[in-house]
Amino acid sequence: MNQSNMEKKVLSWDNLGFDYIKTDYRFAATNVDGQWSEGELITDEFMRIHEGSPALHYSQQCFEGLKAQTAKDGSVLLFRPEMNAERFYMTAERLMMPPVPSELFMKGVEETVRANYAWIPPYGSGASLYIRPLLIGVGENMGLRPAQQYDFRVIVSPVGPYYKGGGISLISLAVTDFDRAAPLGTGKFKAGANYAGGLLSTQTAKDMGANEALYLDSAERKYLDEAGSANILLAMTNNRFVTPKSKAILPSVTRRSIMILAEEELKMNIEERPVAIREEMSEIEEMAACGTAAVISPVGKICIDNQWHKFYGDGESVGPVMQKLYDSLTQIQKGEKEDPYGWVKEVKIS
Repeated sequence: MNQSNMEKKVLSWDNLGFDYIKTDYRFAATNVDGQWSEGELITDEFMRIHEGSPALHYSQQCFEGLKAQTAKDGSVLLFRPEMNAERFYMTAERLMMPPVPSELFMKGVEETVRANYAWIPPYGSGASLYIRPLLIGVGENMGLRPAQQYDFRVIVSPVGPYYKGGGISLISLAVTDFDRAAPLGTGKFKAGANYAGGLLSTQTAKDMGANEALYLDSAERKYLDEAGSANILLAMTNNRFVTPKSKAILPSVTRRSIMILAEEELKMNIEERPVAIREEMSEIEEMAACGTAAVISPVGKICIDNQWHKFYGDGESVGPVMQKLYDSLTQIQKGEKEDPYGWVKEVKIS
């Protein structure tokens, strides 16, 4: 890596939003006739695709999200990237796309992070380098059938906290009249169409005074599913730590990690099960949304059936359980505390 790539960009790192910022390099690979190319770093941020591409007409596309962070000692760390590679593989299979091999996925992620070292926010800034691998079906097509060619790309952008406020901050959620996904549909896969379908629900929730939409199961509209861009965590009475179980929920890497921390470090009783929100509301002491972008965002209140329900501290304070879990998770991600689980992977810069 040459010296110019090592010098950090001059940005207001402490004030970054969660937005796209063009960086110097991205990784691109193609699949033609069932064979993946080796892939390479490129500088062009535009993708030229055929107007008949199934990605455009039939949403044959998927993506992932992970972060690179600068540790106190200056090293660059990823958090459980192999789980993102696994989920990316499973989503591609569900959408009848050729899965990206784990080795190619990791190569794309690490090479892109390394090449954009100058864009990785410094330690202590509260920002990180967001990594977005994506896979789309391209090439000439018209009928409803899989594409004949596929493009895999990894792009990165320095970002601040997903929700305004920085660090760990309270948010609110609202249940709208819309469903996110059917039980046997694509809800548990990171498919682009899932998120396009949620845009109206998110805007409706914001119009109701919330930050994000909260979804119930589409079959009975009785059980909790997840938020528009995050899984749900519940600290409940009798030292229980609960997460909703549903065939329509995306298996969050962050959520699965937090469940382990709650059990191992806080000695809580872990439950993954259907949560009948109306019936169990009084037993919820703390709620949070979690994910790569959201990290752990405590939920102060939710609106359901046009009524607001508040949680810890009358909905105005971060509860002790979510605070401890946030601290433990982010300290591991930043290399500030021991990682007994082997979750952190260092990207060698030179």
